[in-house]
Amino acid sequence: MKEVLDQVDRWLAAGKDVAVARVVGLEGSGPRDPGATMVVSSDGEVAGSVSGGCVEGAVVTEALDVLASGIPRLCTFGYSDDEAFAVGLTCGGTLHVFVEPLDW
Repeated sequence: MKEVLDQVDRWLAAGKDVAVARVVGLEGSGPRDPGATMVVSSDGEVAGSVSGGCVEGAVVTEALDVLASGIPRLCTFGYSDDEAFAVGLTCGGTLHVFVEPLDW
């Protein structure tokens, strides 16, 4: 989270809403460890990473949906999940990402 704080401050100062996506669980092999964080502004800007690239696009979509609804959600991406495979999670593990609106 520390690496994205400056960007979050800029977005908030500009009046943008922000969603936080955080790896909260990992089963098997995965691209990033729990605690890895990505933030997404209401206009789709991104800082940080939860997967090193393999599911970032899907997480951005989830983050924008969370900002629109205001409802946090737990997203799971794994090799056997058709959507995760389509976005490139081929490491063989399962990644659990919690996405929530930032309430600073």
